Amino acid sequence: MRKHIKNILLAVFTLSVSLVFSQKKSNDTINTGVIDVVKPYTPTISDAFKVKETPSLDDETTQAKKEIKYTVFSFPVASTFTPAKGKAATVDKVKPVKLYDNYATLGVGTYTTILGELYLNHAISRTESVGGYVNYHSSEGGIEGVSFDDNFLNSKMNVNYASRLRDMSWNVEGGFQLQNYNWYGVPESQIIAAQTNGIRVGHSFFGAHVGGDISFEDTYINSGSLFFRRFGDNQGSGENNFVLKAKVDVPINDMEISTDVVIDYINGSFDRGYSFSDELKYGNFQLGISPTYQLKQDDLTLNLGVSLFYLRDNIATKSKIYLYPNVTATYRLVNDVLIAYGGIQGNLIQNTYYGFANENPFVSPTLEVSPTDQLYNAYVGLKGKVTSNVSYNVSGRYIADRSKALFKTNVIKNLSPQTDYDYGNSFGMVYDNVKTIGVSGEINVDVNRNFKLALRGETFSYTTDDEAEAWNLPDFKGSLFLDYQISKQWFAGANLFYVGERKDILEFEGSFIPTTFTPVTLDSYFDANAHVGYHVNDQLSVFAKANNIANKAYQRWQNVPVQSAQFLAGATYKFDF
Repeated sequence: MRKHIKNILLAVFTLSVSLVFSQKKSNDTINTGVIDVVKPYTPTISDAFKVKETPSLDDETTQAKKEIKYTVFSFPVASTFTPAKGKAATVDKVKPVKLYDNYATLGVGTYTTILGELYLNHAISRTESVGGYVNYHSSEGGIEGVSFDDNFLNSKMNVNYASRLRDMSWNVEGGFQLQNYNWYGVPESQIIAAQTNGIRVGHSFFGAHVGGDISFEDTYINSGSLFFRRFGDNQGSGENNFVLKAKVDVPINDMEISTDVVIDYINGSFDRGYSFSDELKYGNFQLGISPTYQLKQDDLTLNLGVSLFYLRDNIATKSKIYLYPNVTATYRLVNDVLIAYGGIQGNLIQNTYYGFANENPFVSPTLEVSPTDQLYNAYVGLKGKVTSNVSYNVSGRYIADRSKALFKTNVIKNLSPQTDYDYGNSFGMVYDNVKTIGVSGEINVDVNRNFKLALRGETFSYTTDDEAEAWNLPDFKGSLFLDYQISKQWFAGANLFYVGERKDILEFEGSFIPTTFTPVTLDSYFDANAHVGYHVNDQLSVFAKANNIANKAYQRWQNVPVQSAQFLAGATYKFDF
């Protein structure tokens, strides 16, 4: 085919050339000469041929698409699988704990011990409530080796009324207290003389107080409190103590200075002094102002302030001004894991007969009572959380006290005893300038909501100016607290105390011989206590306690042993009116 096409093209080309040359010879009429141009040549562009957008295809290879139909042939299949219906998961609901406003506790134990407690609270309205409590604890004694009565009684009663308003809340309270103790700590060398003279070692304290406090919201006066206590004993002693406190914010330019104000008045007397028979009086008036400015920047919180006190000694008719530093700071080094803190503060400490008697109930009613000038209490420490359940606190401090009150065994009036507490069986107060260096550490562990553990330890070193020792101050103190909710019904707990050695003195005073001094070192002691209980229902619980499990009649104070192992059982009942 290609060969025939080639021959055809060659023949067509030859024929075309022959026609051209033949026309030139016969029709050539163009004469050579001059050509005159009449009109300029103006070329035109013909319309462009536009190709259709969709060309029609009409050839034998173009065919229409065939329509394809799909069909499904279904047929039943036997199956034994039955899917379970979906069900929403449920959350176990815990029955809410019923809270009661009142409870009563009663327990009895060895040494004819009776423990009773009653707490009452009643809501008068949504904003008012009234309540009170009664506490009673007594024992008939029976300490081995003691030749005199060693029973004790400690009872308290309190009533209160509270009101909570939108911008203010306030409450008032009042109460009474009665305590009976005995000067049974007669040294062995004085027992026969004391029995021969038929001493009566009973010593009773009584007290009554009334007070109230008030707090405000969104005002410059934040809070205030008022307190009055009358305290005395069956030896003719009496003390009045009136304390007024207020906390206010003082605006200065764009700053607010938080200011604490305190007025403390005390007046008291004893029928006689220890070494003389004249009446012993004491009393003073204190006015203190402590302004503080708080500065916060990032992780640092700094409180800058001072404390200014005015003291009026009503007995000596003298006045004096005291100025103390009041600076504290905290810095978060690593969030809540590591927090550094420190400060230096001072204070004028108001000592009272009530405070001395509650710390050591074997004091004689012949005390010198005067305030302590704490020049400064400087401390630094680290605290934080190791984990979410474990926290710690480590600190060190240096304290300088001027006229610090120290308990010291009274001199034994060997030849001419005059009272029931002159046989080395009572304690008096001495004052000295004491510097204290202390290091302490504590750790708290909350394993879960049912198990809690706390451990604390402190070590001390003392320096005195006039006294040979810092009398009756321990060189170490340690404690362990444990609380365990075994199950919904069973619970248990324990607390352990360790107190290191203390120093005291045994003095004999005679008419014809000089007073003799014998230093005494009181042994350290360990006191372990435990309890276990069972919740019979939401309202009734029974318990059992064991105190001084080590069964040691240790001496907290010189010649004053405590009861050995003690056991007590009782019940607590919660209720509503």
